[in-house]
Amino acid sequence: MGVGKGAQEGGLFKNAAALETTAGIYTVIFDKTGTLTDVLPSDGVSETALLHLAASADQPSQHPLAGAIVKGAAERGVALRGAEDFQSLPGLGVQAKVAGKTVLIGNNKLMDQEKIELGTVSAQAQELASDGKTAMFVAADGQALGVVAVSDRVRVSARRAVDELRRLGVRTVMLTGDNRRTAEAVVRTLGVDTVIADVLPGEKAAQVRALQNQGRKVARVGDGVNDAPALAQTDVGVAIGAGTDVAVETADVILVRSDPAGVTVGIALA
Repeated sequence: MGVGKGAQEGGLFKNAAALETTAGIYTVIFDKTGTLTDVLPSDGVSETALLHLAASADQPSQHPLAGAIVKGAAERGVALRGAEDFQSLPGLGVQAKVAGKTVLIGNNKLMDQEKIELGTVSAQAQELASDGKTAMFVAADGQALGVVAVSDRVRVSARRAVDELRRLGVRTVMLTGDNRRTAEAVVRTLGVDTVIADVLPGEKAAQVRALQNQGRKVARVGDGVNDAPALAQTDVGVAIGAGTDVAVETADVILVRSDPAGVTVGIALA
């Protein structure tokens, strides 16, 4: 494990090999997490009803977006019910039963697959994506209920971390399942070098291999259970300390704080 002030501010290295490999990193891949910002119900649906069903269905999920919705509901005082028959649908969203209703939360592909007519909420989702927000459709018993959106609140330290990595000669990449419009809006704010969007969870490891095939050692930062295969593929997997147990177990370096600046400190320390 890393020790001393540098380790406390940056990351804990699981072993000496992780420390040595981190010193040779030339590409760092980031993902996105966020905070619930928008709740846009369809006609005849209240915001409370929409968020109640969405957050209730998302409770069993370990995905960061689901966590943002559940946390947002709690902050707004929305009471939740238990979810039954929960299913995680990689690259699409989730399905669960809440109060006898079959609830779907996910992207346009999921709604198309389940033949859900979106109506005006489709245009709302596109506007949210243009603002850099991740919009998720919510439906129950075959009817569209509205859209909930999660937005990254970019920390000053995130832009500083990207700038510092560039100074160190390290390339930065955003690898995300979000659509390209949403991802590029965040990239413009952060100044990340490259964006790889619309990537299914099962495809992230292959994207890491493609970067490695360019002859550069790659570090991957992640905090969700879907990140575990990609973390394992990288030369150095970096897990957010507050992330899921699976990601933390798979990673080589654990960030003590949920702060992207720790990546820069860790590489510089190595």
